[in-house]
Amino acid sequence: MPSVLRLPRPPALSLRPVHRAVLLICALGSAAPANAAADLPAPAGDTQVVEIRGSKEDDGRAAASARARALPGTVSAITAQEIATLNLGRDISNIFRRVPGVVANNIDQGDTGNGFRMRGFATQGTHGADTAISIDGVPQNIPSSQGGAGHGPAFLEWMSADMIDTVDVVKGPVSALYGDQNRAGSVFIATREGGAATPSSAALTLDSHGGRRGSLTLSGEYANVRSLLVAERYRSDGFRHGGGNDRENLFWKLSTTIGDGLYSLRASYYRSDYAGAGYLSLPALQAGLDPHSVQFNLPGFGAAQRTSLVFKRAPARGEAGWFATVYAEDFERSRAIATSASGHTFGYDDRSIGGARAGHTWVVGDRAVLTVGADTRRDKGDALRRQYLLRQPTANYVNNQQLDLLTYGAFVQGQYRILPTVKLHAGARYDRFDYDLVNRKLPAASTGYEGSVLTPKYGAIWTVLPDLELFANVAQGLRSPAAEQISASGSPGPLGAAGGRVNAAIDPSKVRSHDIGLNAKVAGGWRLAGALYAIGNDDDIVNSAPDVFVASGQTTRRGLEVDVRYQPDNTFSASLSYGRILRARLDNPAPGAGALLSVPAHTWKAGAQHRSVIGAGRLTVNGDVYVSARNPYYSGTPSVRRDMPTFVRYDVKASYDIGRFQGALFATLQPHRFASDIAYGTAAGLLVSTVPRAQGGASLRYFF
Repeated sequence: MPSVLRLPRPPALSLRPVHRAVLLICALGSAAPANAAADLPAPAGDTQVVEIRGSKEDDGRAAASARARALPGTVSAITAQEIATLNLGRDISNIFRRVPGVVANNIDQGDTGNGFRMRGFATQGTHGADTAISIDGVPQNIPSSQGGAGHGPAFLEWMSADMIDTVDVVKGPVSALYGDQNRAGSVFIATREGGAATPSSAALTLDSHGGRRGSLTLSGEYANVRSLLVAERYRSDGFRHGGGNDRENLFWKLSTTIGDGLYSLRASYYRSDYAGAGYLSLPALQAGLDPHSVQFNLPGFGAAQRTSLVFKRAPARGEAGWFATVYAEDFERSRAIATSASGHTFGYDDRSIGGARAGHTWVVGDRAVLTVGADTRRDKGDALRRQYLLRQPTANYVNNQQLDLLTYGAFVQGQYRILPTVKLHAGARYDRFDYDLVNRKLPAASTGYEGSVLTPKYGAIWTVLPDLELFANVAQGLRSPAAEQISASGSPGPLGAAGGRVNAAIDPSKVRSHDIGLNAKVAGGWRLAGALYAIGNDDDIVNSAPDVFVASGQTTRRGLEVDVRYQPDNTFSASLSYGRILRARLDNPAPGAGALLSVPAHTWKAGAQHRSVIGAGRLTVNGDVYVSARNPYYSGTPSVRRDMPTFVRYDVKASYDIGRFQGALFATLQPHRFASDIAYGTAAGLLVSTVPRAQGGASLRYFF
């Protein structure tokens, strides 16, 4: 059983001095001359602190390109410079906090996966399923995970902010480059390189509830080989009793240019031990339960270890040429969730993962581009959930499978400008799944599985005016069936029991997505982007009877997103976005079951940044507001539909650069009592993960 490191609890960080300091810095910053920043020499760490609100996602979209930002859809770009202005806190998924329409979560339950939901998809709760996430061409979703949260969660905790160069968030399944889990959309993350592109630095951060983070970035170039080494250690106590985390990350990347190719080799190591306090009943909290309490007075626990090696080749100049990625990974993760005052359900994954992708891109000026490629991935190991009593394993298992999951696919994607103002886009993927499942709990349910799916994508961009473009797309996306759906495990019991059911005829789930939208630049530094979408799923996988899974559930999702940005000069910028889910429901719910999916109908995000000269240095102040509202759930018997409490979060961060030093103060306010960004409806009422109403911290970074 994984151990949970217990750390000495340091004195609680008082927020009053932090709040006063932030308010003082904000006041000083607003009093500075509007054009003062233009006269300031760039500090040594300038690559960390630059203007971040001038989005790049619509630059060059009219040209034929294989880049994500040239897709005929809604694409949001996140840069390393923007990430440096965010309050990341305990959860790397906060890098998505400013992306319109995206619900990113920090629920203080340890390294349990990264909350990421968009466009009404919440099939696997808070842990990134239904969005295909890749890093340097390596898929991050883990199929049939038992140590996380179901089928396809993404675990990004092995990353730290200093490793990330760019992030592209693609709404909808319009990209053909990645297949499995690409239903709500896809996320492409690129890591940084060493050398002149990244400064060396050392940083120390202290924040509320015992948060202590130390990081070191060593960047250099030796004989045409660029090296980037990033090391980070993070420890924290929880806001809730019994919680805590001890995490360490190590990343090393070597890059070089040979001829027309950019070659890189990176290795990473991640280890974590954590404890989570679980969820609390909202009715009990309203009746006086301490929000610091632990579910069942029995903390959950878990551990993770991940080691990877990735080789990548890409064109050194432009997009034309061949590309390839080869990777190998050792993945081990456990998570025990309290189920009673004495019991846990202990989930565990021990997997060896390897794969490759390769292809070629042909470019004809800015008129046409074509990418053709193939990929494969093999995932072997154990996935199980076991019942624990008094923190000791019992003989009863929820499931226990030996997995051999082989997937492979081929993809083609191209763009062609039929007119100087009109660009067409088309692509398709063919994915095949070849599984060998050994069911140790119910051996009679052991089986092989073969399934395949074709997902085409079409779209167009019309540049109506130099500063106005319209886009539209129709695309299909997919999710593979989970091992537990193919080889059912029945009710909890010992290994080697009789019985079992095989659902070998189940097909991968497909969605069809329709988008229409616009991007516009308006005089005076204004930009406007918006989109309407409709997503239909005619063959979602549902549990129609005990141990019987079929592809027959129909779901529909419709919504809109609007993003407004204002940047009159290099000293000030602001943004406001609104996501509205008009429909997210099961079309044929089971008798007595609720039809609405548990996703917020309204998502508001707003932010502003101000830069100015103060003394010999430069001050950057960021403020952000996030609101999610009208999130439905069902409780009671018979079930009654209710709405979760509105969740509001305010973030402020002020950083000051002088010479080689960068200091920062930051604070987060979540003022609504008992409100939670993630909650679950049960027959007894709503379960929430309570969060601190106020928290803050400070960091100091030295560049060298």
